[in-house]
Amino acid sequence: MKRFATRSALVAAALLMAAPVLAQTAPAPGAAVGGPRVPASRAEIGLSFAPIVARTAPAIVNVYAMKAMPARNNPLLDDPFFRRFFGDRGSPDVPGLDMPAERIQRSLGSGVLVDPSGIVVTNNHVIEGADEIRISLSDKREFDADVVLRDPRTDLAVLRIEGAKGGFPSAVFGSSDDLEVGDIVLAIGNPFGVGQTVTQGIVSALARTQRGITDYGFFIQTDAAINPGNSGGALVDGAGRIVGINTAIFSRSGGSLGIGFAIPADMVRVVLQSALTGSKVVRRPWLGADLQQVTPDIADGLDVARPTGALVQNVLPDSPASKAGLRAGDLIIAVAGQEVGDPDAFGYRFATRPLGGAVELGIIRQGKPVTLRVMLETAPETVPREEITLAGRSPLTGATVVNLSPAVVEEMRTVDASKGVVITAVAEGSLAERTSFRPGDILLEVNGVPITRTADLARATATPARMWRITLQRGGRTLSAVLPG
Repeated sequence: MKRFATRSALVAAALLMAAPVLAQTAPAPGAAVGGPRVPASRAEIGLSFAPIVARTAPAIVNVYAMKAMPARNNPLLDDPFFRRFFGDRGSPDVPGLDMPAERIQRSLGSGVLVDPSGIVVTNNHVIEGADEIRISLSDKREFDADVVLRDPRTDLAVLRIEGAKGGFPSAVFGSSDDLEVGDIVLAIGNPFGVGQTVTQGIVSALARTQRGITDYGFFIQTDAAINPGNSGGALVDGAGRIVGINTAIFSRSGGSLGIGFAIPADMVRVVLQSALTGSKVVRRPWLGADLQQVTPDIADGLDVARPTGALVQNVLPDSPASKAGLRAGDLIIAVAGQEVGDPDAFGYRFATRPLGGAVELGIIRQGKPVTLRVMLETAPETVPREEITLAGRSPLTGATVVNLSPAVVEEMRTVDASKGVVITAVAEGSLAERTSFRPGDILLEVNGVPITRTADLARATATPARMWRITLQRGGRTLSAVLPG
């Protein structure tokens, strides 16, 4: 009996001790024991992204770009046999069979209204080469638009609605640096031209580099469905702020595979600021040094733990890098305390710093950490551009060229050269295009005449010749070509 009483007392004591624990771990109302929690109220069932979309969607627009292209006749009409039956469609002597002189090429993308005055940000590839641009708002209003600033290096363009009197809805920008992998995001745009569409996903990765999409290869990756037509649209965070501009997808079929890339909002802000100040080019800090990817072999040679950072190949005289004491062989590992894994990451971090101040670079020099302070200033235009477009009958006809300077080298992302002039544009269908000259080519010599200024090139190509000997620099290599006149 005594034994039984003792055992009962022990059981009772154990239950009393466990009671508080049981009370603390009891499931909440509506929760499934051992599983995910189900909605506990009608309010929770009604949770939705609709308020975010309602605030942001009016600022997302459709961008229609039209470009006139020369019409191409059916190649069969070049055959005299078929022309006997169908006539000469390019001749006014055959009524009703004239071919149109041109056809209209249309492209569709998306954009974001970023200012109530009618300023729109979109992708450069959406409007590149367009003769006419139309903006369609979510409320069905349509407007013509002008290009304020194009920046192929970031694949961004800034447009202004023509005749705008203001009062347009505009998006609120957030900071892309506040994003974390796993954050919920929305992609808003016009995929496949079906109309404004919202898709939802998460941030899959940050600081995606070496994608080969833009010069500043630093992207937000998301699994929110992005398809053709979404380009230039908004990537929106959970607070309804624009954190990126959708620009590209990884796809084997042309449709979304859950890997989309967006340009970070902090880079968009740099381009937008230059446009709003009236600049025709984006004003960015200039380092004045060439950087190289760090491979595992290079990392072993530098005696660093892993292949990360941007290795300095050479430093230009009188550049901010030179004045700060940066040297060839230095390994840049951080900008303003933010780690950089490769030259693309460095380029983004450096380019998004505000002009006029200074920034600290964390480097490894001969195995030891060093901090350098670099001034944030634009590349100087030490020589006037003196832009000309070549005419006449030379192989360079249709090429636009300017004099070289650090500012031009920075804009064109070409190899720095001490002499020559650089091609900035090649007219479509021109002799220069058919001869395969490209923007970025540095012309050094024409028919034995050294080229130091654009005026030299104009004189050298003014007189027709039976043969043309042209020496140029492309991608750091010096090439020579002999072309017929």
